[in-house]
Amino acid sequence: QQQLVESGGGLVQAGGSLRLSCAASGVTFSMYAMGWFRHTPGKEREFVAAISRSGGTTYYANSVKGRFTISRDNAKNTVLLQMNSLKPDDTAVYYCAGRHSWSSTYYYTSSSDYNAWGQGTQVTVSS
Repeated sequence: QQQLVESGGGLVQAGGSLRLSCAASGVTFSMYAMGWFRHTPGKEREFVAAISRSGGTTYYANSVKGRFTISRDNAKNTVLLQMNSLKPDDTAVYYCAGRHSWSSTYYYTSSSDYNAWGQGTQVTVSS
């Protein structure tokens, strides 16, 4: 089964940037659609961004659209989340998720769509 490990979280001031990485192993990475979610205590897990198998299709939550960019490098088995213009409301634990897909263009926005999850990386944005 797919194994996922996130990295790149940390503390940053409002308006700053961070880049999260998710390294995959165990399966053929190019057969998996990928996504990012985040969670804050007291709130349900929230969809952030998704990308199709080939990387040709992306989709973002309205709260991060224009500020975050999801990308992937199938040769390196890696998916990235570039986060710019960070706000205190972006503070959360960020999770990488994967789902096997026969479609090269589909993406998934619900946590129930995904089969594999990383352990998360903390992002804290100070005001």
